[in-house]
Amino acid sequence: MKNSTGLLLTCAFCLCCFSGFTYAKKNTEQQFSFNDVILKAKEISSHPYRDNRAVLPAVLANMRYEEYSKIHFLPEKALWHEDELPFEAQFYHLGGLFQNPVIINEINDGKVSEIVYDFHNFNFGENQLPFENIDQHIGYAGFRLQYPLNTDFYDELISFLGASYFRSMAKGQRYGLSARGLGINTAEKSPEEFPLFKEFWLTRPDDDDVKVYALLDSPSIAGAYNFNIVPGKETIIDVEAVLFPRVNISKLEIAPLTSMFLYGENTKIRFDDYRPEVHDSDGLLVVNGNGEKIWRPLDNSEHLRLSSFVDNNPKGFGLMQRDRNPRHYLDPEAAYDLRPSLWIEPLENWGRGKVQLAELPSIDETNDNVVAYWVPDMPIEAQKEYHFKYRMHWVNEAPVMTDLAKVYATYNGMGGDGLAGEYLRHKRKYVIDFVDFDIENLKQEIENGNIWADISNQAGTITNVKLMYTPDINGATLYFDFEPNKEIIELRVLLRDKAHDNRPISEIWSYQWWK
Repeated sequence: MKNSTGLLLTCAFCLCCFSGFTYAKKNTEQQFSFNDVILKAKEISSHPYRDNRAVLPAVLANMRYEEYSKIHFLPEKALWHEDELPFEAQFYHLGGLFQNPVIINEINDGKVSEIVYDFHNFNFGENQLPFENIDQHIGYAGFRLQYPLNTDFYDELISFLGASYFRSMAKGQRYGLSARGLGINTAEKSPEEFPLFKEFWLTRPDDDDVKVYALLDSPSIAGAYNFNIVPGKETIIDVEAVLFPRVNISKLEIAPLTSMFLYGENTKIRFDDYRPEVHDSDGLLVVNGNGEKIWRPLDNSEHLRLSSFVDNNPKGFGLMQRDRNPRHYLDPEAAYDLRPSLWIEPLENWGRGKVQLAELPSIDETNDNVVAYWVPDMPIEAQKEYHFKYRMHWVNEAPVMTDLAKVYATYNGMGGDGLAGEYLRHKRKYVIDFVDFDIENLKQEIENGNIWADISNQAGTITNVKLMYTPDINGATLYFDFEPNKEIIELRVLLRDKAHDNRPISEIWSYQWWK
């Protein structure tokens, strides 16, 4: 579980229960559709932003994480629990970090019913709350959808809690990275803005998919969101966003992803920890408009790192968790090997812009310190309307360009020839494992020199290049030394096949070196 502002909390179990009560529903006789949410977003964008932070009793407002985590929704009170539908909905209580109430509605045959807050639907554990002083209309903090993802038991599938954060997973996975509805000014000098989902509409499901509408709001922008959620071995969420800025926005971030990278093979030196790796994601994957597949290993340095991949109509991007070997984590409780990868696929042309990766320094695995998103070049102007459509793939590995070998691991350390006992601090040695080649007789092709490494950099010297076949991964390992002559340098590696017109046979390894 994460500990930073806006991060999601999950409750996988409940204790004893209260009895005899269900939530009330407030009915409105109307046919409701996504267009109603769009009209509502447009209408509120024409007025100044209103902060809807709740006035809570001190015992709720000042709750520590440990106290808040003891509040559990009662499973038997879940929406649709008695209806034998594929999904159930449970709700989060306000308190602690989560003090902005959201209105939650059900849509059934086009009719809207508000799900009214009822404290009897919760087990508060050891918390002693003054129920007589709690406003019976304070609302909920968010919700989660349950679905029999792995067995006949209703597993947690997706959770919306805090600002516009949500996270999901596929079959056999555990919660890991989060997504957001929208980001504004991440890693900039001006303050970052966190838009809120302030109202939801849950469509009563009749099949193995469910539709959720959401109203987003912030001082700078309002928006309407349509989520169509299809769970399975690969959980798919189609997202449609219609946005109405109140003001001109210099940096609007579409489909932002938030994850944690404390250390991996390439960064462990800063951490005295028995575990070889600690991360929810280990790299950024980008397929640009020119059809290049780029892999950027994540890092956790002492500096904020901001990388931009300028593009026109990207094919997709995402934060991946590629290392699925539990022995590389030695943490069965956290189960980092089961964390999802999340791939963003635009469903229309996004035009010119950039995929940006922000990596913040961190010394704690409870902090999400990695953010990736798309920034459009087009001006985002007040009182105009903007549309974005994309598909989210919650998977183990992104289903793109699988004919190319992929990077499996990145290592680095002091450069030089260890066999000769020579290590040079002014040089860096990089070691890159490539796997999943679509080539017969890979070992022979490498030894014959038909496969070679195309290495480039902005400023520096490359020496001691060796490409070897590695039997235990049935792949190739590249070694090279790099001597930099600038403070920040971009490195780029691509494997090519000399026997076939030097065609690319691997994705591009892209790395940023800092002095």
